[in-house]
Amino acid sequence: MRKLWGGRFEGATDELIERLNNSISFDSRMWRQDIHGSIAHADMLGDTGIVSREEADTLISGLKSLESDIDAGTLLLPMDAEDVHTAVEGLLRERLGAVAGKLHTARSRNDQVATDVRLYLRDAIDGIAPELKALQAALLKLAEGEFDTILPGCTHLQHAQPVVLAHHLLAYFWMLDRDRERLADLRHRVNRSPLGAGALAGTGFPINRKQTAAALGFEQVLENSLDAVADRDFAVEFMAFASILAMHISRLAEEIILWNTPEFRFVTLDDAVTTGSSIMPQKKNPDVAELARGKTGRVFGGLTALLTLMKGLPLAYNKDMQEDKEPLFDAIDTLGLLLPAMKKTIETASFNRARMLQSLRGDFSTATDLADHLVRVGYTFRDAHDIVGQIVRTCIEQGIGLEDLTPESLAACEPRLAASAAEAVKALTVESSVASRTSQGGTAPTAVRAQWLLAQDRLNA
Repeated sequence: MRKLWGGRFEGATDELIERLNNSISFDSRMWRQDIHGSIAHADMLGDTGIVSREEADTLISGLKSLESDIDAGTLLLPMDAEDVHTAVEGLLRERLGAVAGKLHTARSRNDQVATDVRLYLRDAIDGIAPELKALQAALLKLAEGEFDTILPGCTHLQHAQPVVLAHHLLAYFWMLDRDRERLADLRHRVNRSPLGAGALAGTGFPINRKQTAAALGFEQVLENSLDAVADRDFAVEFMAFASILAMHISRLAEEIILWNTPEFRFVTLDDAVTTGSSIMPQKKNPDVAELARGKTGRVFGGLTALLTLMKGLPLAYNKDMQEDKEPLFDAIDTLGLLLPAMKKTIETASFNRARMLQSLRGDFSTATDLADHLVRVGYTFRDAHDIVGQIVRTCIEQGIGLEDLTPESLAACEPRLAASAAEAVKALTVESSVASRTSQGGTAPTAVRAQWLLAQDRLNA
């Protein structure tokens, strides 16, 4: 296909260099955005008199017919073209003849590609946002039935204090909510128009950048032509968002994997989101969660690739920047798979509540509640901490848990507790422990119900 820049050259590009230089194998996915950007540009050219209104309308009609035919599958992009921009313009030239050559007036591929990438990413964001919200909704719905389900809360992957399952699930809701905030915020910075910046210095034609920006739904134009074509901050910022989101999904996936092991047995995964083994008939593997955990690495890698790509580039456009698309597109595709897959995993999971409660026996996770009781009857917390530590050691030596203590045995461990031993023993049940954590954001069922209502409001806002 005819190159957009061939006039300067006498010789042909080496075949190996053609393969290195070409990007249509991955940027062809932006064909629709390229057509829409060209329609807005052609309309502006006609309105400003840079080309005649008749020529502009001919260009617009031709571009719309290309979009319709490509959509219908009756027209294919020529994959021997250098890039998607060359492909679209070449098809337009075949359809309209020489007038197609007027489309590129007052425009460079530099501002054209920057426009296409922003439009594509904006569309991708608008697709990711509802999937992210749907995963939050699945967590919220799952939490609704688990206000009274108690399981070990851990630090250092060691039993720390009892929590209710709804509280645990809502922690991931709020992680994802921050991700949704980040996504909405960065969309504003993506949604700025570079069209009209030209190669790097603007143009001498009387273009109307605000018109093309409005036609394409951009919120504003980028004010500096050098920055407009050289900036990829918006892509880096999206990759940072994607990396944080993938990290949150991976943490959730890791817990699902752990909870699904025979040692935990906290959760059972549906057949629809698991696979088997080619050699071990009994296996049921949590592949969705494992792939979610694994694919996080490729998203992180994409962020590192973009940061490394941009860190040493002088102004303005450099061919290096062709490498911005594959990591960006890969992250978009990866999130497009992970979010609905994790939603399916969450909404089809079933919990073993009895096993969760059983795992709390003998784990001393109510030790802090006993220390808090001592504080209430007059001890300093440091003294209380030391006393309870000694009581725990005594229980371990006797092969019992805190829940096995009676008022008499507790008083025998610490005679100063004799007067309040009966009350202290009541505080040692996991039910009493979670019920006492009524502070805002705490794990008491009453506090978690209030948090759940806030989360529901947040989701619907």
